[in-house]
This record gives sequence, C-alpha cells and structure tokens, in this order.
Amino acid sequence: MAAIQTLPPRLANQIAAGEVVERPASVTKELIENALDAGASRVEVEVEQGGARLIRVRDDGDGIAHDQMPLALSRHATSKIHSLDDLEAVSSLGFRGEALASISSVARLTLTSRARGETEGWCVEAEGQDMQTRVSPAAHPQGTTVEVRDLFFNTPARRKFLRTEKTEFNHLEETLRRQALSRFDVGFTLQHNGRAVQSLRPATTERDRQQRVASLCGSQFMEHALSIDVEASGLRLQGWVALPTFSRSQADLQYFFVNGRPIRDRLVAHAVRQAYRDVLYNQRHPAFVLYLEVDPANVDVNVHPTKHEVRFRDGRLVHDFLFRSLHRALAEVRPGDDSTEPGQGEAGAPAPSGSAVATGAADEPAVSGPAQSRDRPASPSETEAQMAFYGGLHQGGGPSANAVREASPTPFIQSRTTAPSTMPESPEGEMPPLGYAVAQLHGVYILAQSAEGMVIVDMHAAHERIVYERMKRGVAGEGVTSQPMLVPLTLNVSQREADHAEQYADDMATLGLQLDRMGPETVTVRQVPALLRDADMEQLVRDVLSDLVTHGRSQQVEARIEHLLGTMACYGSVRANRQLTIPEMNALLRDMEATERSGQCNHGRPTWTRLSMGDLDKLFMRGQ
Repeated sequence: MAAIQTLPPRLANQIAAGEVVERPASVTKELIENALDAGASRVEVEVEQGGARLIRVRDDGDGIAHDQMPLALSRHATSKIHSLDDLEAVSSLGFRGEALASISSVARLTLTSRARGETEGWCVEAEGQDMQTRVSPAAHPQGTTVEVRDLFFNTPARRKFLRTEKTEFNHLEETLRRQALSRFDVGFTLQHNGRAVQSLRPATTERDRQQRVASLCGSQFMEHALSIDVEASGLRLQGWVALPTFSRSQADLQYFFVNGRPIRDRLVAHAVRQAYRDVLYNQRHPAFVLYLEVDPANVDVNVHPTKHEVRFRDGRLVHDFLFRSLHRALAEVRPGDDSTEPGQGEAGAPAPSGSAVATGAADEPAVSGPAQSRDRPASPSETEAQMAFYGGLHQGGGPSANAVREASPTPFIQSRTTAPSTMPESPEGEMPPLGYAVAQLHGVYILAQSAEGMVIVDMHAAHERIVYERMKRGVAGEGVTSQPMLVPLTLNVSQREADHAEQYADDMATLGLQLDRMGPETVTVRQVPALLRDADMEQLVRDVLSDLVTHGRSQQVEARIEHLLGTMACYGSVRANRQLTIPEMNALLRDMEATERSGQCNHGRPTWTRLSMGDLDKLFMRGQ
C-alpha cells in the first residue's frame, strides 16, 4: 500500500476546482456571489466566447484591503465566517474560501480592487502554472474587478468537455438571471462579445420588481401570475406563482430562493408539485418565482460543493408550509379575482389571468380580489334551476362533443329559453364576473355576456370541477371511512421504512390506513380506506413509506382518493348535447364563481375564457 502524504497545494486546488468550477457559468456564479457579499449595488459581467476566453466581473462593493490581496487567492481564506457558530448560521452566499483559489488553478486570474477608504487600488495576478501571486499598484475605483482568461488552459481534458459557445453562454445567462431575481436592489449588466444582452436597473418599488421579473421570465408569466405573501411558524413565503393554465412542457421556469440563495431542492419541488396536483394538465410543469425566508440556523447550506442544495432542520414543517400556502392560494382564485384580461398560456390554452395577494397564516392563506358575486344569494329561478339541474344529471348523457359537431341539421346556437333582452344585475347593481348566459353552442359551450365582453364556458369541464370540489368537501367533513382487511397484508420493508411507519401511524390512521409494525423489517396492513378497497394496496403502502422516508410526509393516499373522486365527478357531470335552459346555465355560472379552482377541470384543462369588447373590435376591425 502506498504511503500517505500531503497533496501539493496546486493539486488540492485543482481537485476543489473539479467540484466548484464545472463550466464558465460556475465561475460567473462564484464571482457574482462574492460581489453581492461585498455589498455591491451594481454588478457588471462581460464575457467572450461564451466565457471560455474571458469572464470579467466588476462591482462597486467594499473592495479588498491592500494587505489582504495575496491572501484572497489562498485556499480556505474567507472574511465571511470565523467560527463553527458562524458556519451553523451562514447568512452570506459564499463562505468556504475556495472559489478564487480553485479558479486561479485552472485559468489566468487577475484581481484588481480598491477598498473603501483607501486612495489607490492594487492588482494581484495568479496562473495555474505555478500558483504564485504577483501584487502591483493599479488604478481602480472603489470596488473589485476579477478577470478570468483562458479557462482550463492548463487542463485540456476539462476543456474538451465544454459545449459550444452558444450553449455555454446560455448557461451563463441563466446564472445571471437567477442572481438578478434573487437581489432586486442590485443592478446587473451582461455583455457577450461586446454586445449588450442584459441591462437591469435596481428595482426599489413593487412595480419595478414586477417589471424585472417580466423582463427575465417573460411578460406572459407576469400576466398569469398570482402574487403571494404568507407568513407563519417563523417562515415567510413571497413571490409569484403562475396559474395552472400557464403551464410549461418542461421545468424551465422554476426559481426558488432560500434567504436570497437560489436552490434546487427535492423537498421544495415535491411540495410545489403536490400543491398543483389536481389543477395541472397531464405531464405539465408549473412556473413560479418564490422566496422563502427562514432562520439561517434552521437551514444547512453546507451540504453540496455548488451550494445548490440545502437541508432544513424541520423539513416536514417547511414542506407543509409551502404546500398549504400554495394550495390555498391556487384554490382561492375564482372568476372575478383577475385584474387583467385572459390570455394564452405557453401551451396555447386560454386561461383566466389573475393578480392577487395571499396573506395570513399558513393554514388559511387568503387570496384577495373583487369577486362581487361570490356571496350573492341566488335568485329563486336560479335556485329552482340548480335543483332541477343537479337532480337530473344522470338523465342527460348524450354523445361526445365530436359526435355533436358532426351531427347534421342542428343549428349553430341552441337555446331552449329565449335570452332576456336586458341582463339582470346583482343586488349591488354590478354584473357578476362571468355575466349571464345568453345561449348554448353545439350543446357543449355556454355563451355568456359579461361587463367586459363575452365569456365562453366548457360546461362539462366546469361542472366536473364543481362536483369534484363538493365531493372532496363531503369526504373531508365526514372523514375517511376505513375498512378492515379480511386477510391482513404483511410486507417486508427496510428498517428505516418500518421506523417511519411506526412514527407516522397516527397520521396514516386519519386517512383510513392502519399499519402495525410486527418486526424490525415487517409491517402489517390491517385497515384500508373504504374508497380504495379495490386498489393495489401493497404498491400504495410502499409508495407511502417511500414518500415518508424521502420527504417526511406522504400524500399518496389523498392523491388516490382524489383521483377516484375525480373519476366519479367526471362520470357524474353534465354531458355534451345536454340542452340547458337559461336559468340552468346561469346556475352553473354562479356555482363556478363560488367554487375553488373553478378555472380548471379535474384534469387541468381550462374551463372558461373571455373575449373582451376590445378583442372583438380587433377581430372585426371596428374603429380602425
């Protein structure tokens, strides 16, 4: 066996560089974080050839003192922590003191700085060849400039793994985008090959912050975003989440920050995915820009070299807080909460847009909005229509929408009751958000006149959501009924899974699932939810235990129950070609205004859209 020996400093730095410096974007991230930690109010980034040839980051922060310049390029030299207590409550973006030493070991690095209060600047240079630093005077304003040239010039094996210039620059631009979203108070500029790409001024007002998010994430995102501000249990969640109808084909518009640090965390991703569970279309991804504030002592950022992952001291509390906050914010969006006109999502699906603010405790965040008719009492004709409508659901049926469209001599617009010439108004003298029905189109869509223009409703999708939410409230009110298994099911699991089954036994019992631990690696299923008696119980239990081990919480049982209720609601909802009277259509519209998540059906499809008078005027070129 070879003798143990100390690694040379150059080799140790290059090993660290393999963890910290993956590509030009990694270098840019470390340099921007150093600038932000130095109190910069403006950060300028200039790159050439995607960053492979040059990366220059300049800031107007506190700068580095003359006598500390050589030390700044030494490994494990930092001004951000001094003791173990500091490490356990890190509030700065950087703290390990490895970035500059690692970068200088694989590139030609020049650091020029002038500290606050000093009259002249200084420059220190280092290359990967000998790791020796050279200090000399240099003219420089207050702040720091770091130049990194010829990345991986002395490690050809690493350089050949770089992608094309366009690909590397896209990664670098994404890095700057994340940093710009994390610090609204700082201005950012980005130049590539002498061409200005980004120029962002400090955003001091709420309007400025919204404009920055719109410029970085797209104006369509902000048009379909809900503003959230929820605080509870020492946690605070702020930011924007897009409506479910503004979904993405990939998870490319998801930004999450913990105490200003951009992260990618499985626990966070799971909580957000669960909040969108029954409102997102199949295999689509939500879009969000969210900021979580937590006591630095309750989150460990020193778990990964790139600092992209964190570990929460109480992961279950954080998961529940995120899930409840987002779940309630999405649930409270109803027709009438929108402050902008409906638009098109990334998939092209029409969607009602909204801008609302959720405030309050984690268990009851509310979304504010006008929604004048939410508590408006229904008229006698609407009440009678509702009773007839819901009482005769299973008598309607009818062919599919496609079959209806292909049927021969049916008129384009069908209505069993003549629409009133004057639209009725609510007791407050204001028209409800979805207006009043005027006709039914092909037995599939309801056409309504609102204050803004015309509303089109997919009656089956809308009624499906209404029935589904009523069934969920019924199950929640009465509790989940459990059913004993005739022959208990015994499963062999890992010891860790068995420990979690025993620890969370009471929580699972509230969902009708009774698990008893029979040995170190054995659990027995004795009772199951009555609604899921025909499900694959072994797979369900294993999925539940897997979630408990990974996330400290499982919603597999709720998800299965909700899926079953959704299926029942789908089959129990009004079908295509069911001819409705005007009062019945108005009853459906009023129910939509009072129902949670009524903008999407159980499968995530939009239930309604609006064409404003301005949109209609454009179609017919009125006033042009």
